[in-house]
Amino acid sequence: MAAETLAKAGRRVVVFERMPSVGRKFLMAGRGGLNLTHSEPLERFVGRYGAGSAAPGWVEAYPPSALTAWAEGLGQETFVGSSGRVFPKAMKASPLLRAWL
Repeated sequence: MAAETLAKAGRRVVVFERMPSVGRKFLMAGRGGLNLTHSEPLERFVGRYGAGSAAPGWVEAYPPSALTAWAEGLGQETFVGSSGRVFPKAMKASPLLRAWL
């Protein structure tokens, strides 16, 4: 996602992948339904990272709502599960990966 953002801003980007195919790790993460993010309020979500972590800065710069909008912008509907986690409606990583690439 960082590479995509930089490329859209006109930067030259080269992405290296260690795995045998592009997105393999993404697909492996999707075996459990591909938990994209969490729907809880941003302040609570950021609070999970603890003091001294750099994560709150980047989470606030690209909040869970932006990640959900990104997936939906690729034509992948999402839903909030009973745990508050956000998943693609397909419950698979492959449709999202195909739409992204």
